[in-house]
Amino acid sequence: MPDRLPPANRNLASPTRLGPRPLPLHLMAHASTLMGSRAALPLLKNGLLPWKPDLAPEAESLRQSLDAAGPSAWIELDKALAAEGLARHQALLDGIEAYRRHPYSRDLPEAPAIWRQGTTLLRDYRTEEARDGLPVLVVPSLINRAYILDLTQRRSLMRYLARRGLAPFLLDWDAPGQEEREFDLAHYVIRLGHAVDEVTRVTGRKPALAGYCMGGNLALAAAILRPDTIASLALLATPWDFHAGRLGQAAMMRALEQPLGALIERADCLPVDLLQAMFATLDPHLVARKFAAFARLKARSARARDFVALEDWANDGVALAGPVARECLFGWYGANTPAKGHWSIGGLPILPERIRVPTLVLIPERDRIVPPEAAEPLALAIRGARSLKVRGGHVGMLLSARAKTEVYSPLSRWLVRTAMQ
Repeated sequence: MPDRLPPANRNLASPTRLGPRPLPLHLMAHASTLMGSRAALPLLKNGLLPWKPDLAPEAESLRQSLDAAGPSAWIELDKALAAEGLARHQALLDGIEAYRRHPYSRDLPEAPAIWRQGTTLLRDYRTEEARDGLPVLVVPSLINRAYILDLTQRRSLMRYLARRGLAPFLLDWDAPGQEEREFDLAHYVIRLGHAVDEVTRVTGRKPALAGYCMGGNLALAAAILRPDTIASLALLATPWDFHAGRLGQAAMMRALEQPLGALIERADCLPVDLLQAMFATLDPHLVARKFAAFARLKARSARARDFVALEDWANDGVALAGPVARECLFGWYGANTPAKGHWSIGGLPILPERIRVPTLVLIPERDRIVPPEAAEPLALAIRGARSLKVRGGHVGMLLSARAKTEVYSPLSRWLVRTAMQ
């Protein structure tokens, strides 16, 4: 069944947070890493601990210095490692507790939904002053909730586009319901096409599509399948070559296809916590670093509120429908079907060179989820596409202090300029 955990503090009067998901995994991974430091001490002493080449000379120098100081030096180092491990783990726990107790709650009013199909909503962000502006349909990923594009008053791509005279709409996929449990990517692309038709009906104009992350892949497919219904296409942090710099990850997906596929089949979905655990492997120490840093912030500071708002969203994920999960994990990540030209919708290969509308590709340079080398081939394959690199990460491109100048503003200017051509 789809994951039915209640949304984590979307618009709650009092926070009900547990911590970063899946919390037991993060705690055990951090504790085992710290304990491993002490467990490796005998290997350091014997000169058998493998080091990165650039660290090996300093490590050998340290070992010789400790030997020269006598047995007590090794004992003191062991005590120091134990104390440092406890301090670091306590910092993580303090950060999690501070997060759980933080008074922030998201009180941003949801934009009205003007259309619904299954669990999918079409939210209307138009202002009265710009109802005749270029319609822009923003397409988020299926993995996380759509309000990352409208997180707070200060961090909202949707509201920024509206203030710039555009007519933005947000496709809110929500969690898979009874109908969506059987959806594959083709079903979602078809539903996206229906949303495009609704925006056209409401505004009287063909919309631009702006897809974020996996939503960019869906928008790309829609633009190829129905080119006459789309005015232009913007792709933000959209992956294409899933093996670029990630051959180890591809091998892992192939090895897990049978056991993980069986789990997905049994659950009818890829559960949120399993999905979050897979993302955690991209940077196993990230949670410890960011929560320890959060513990040092003033609770009432803007930085602390921004951190909590983002973490609430990150822990408010949705399950992936089973067929979509298999298609993405074993097709995209395992077999690299998009880059090899083997990903198809309704028998039609989704080939970027078939795009005929003006296209902008925004590529974050510090993206761990979609590394630049995974997104760049898409920009190169689309004829006449404009490519723009930004300094942020996968989420930072939308929410950092530079987001307005590096992403929001260039995107809105490009959309307006393209509409006038």
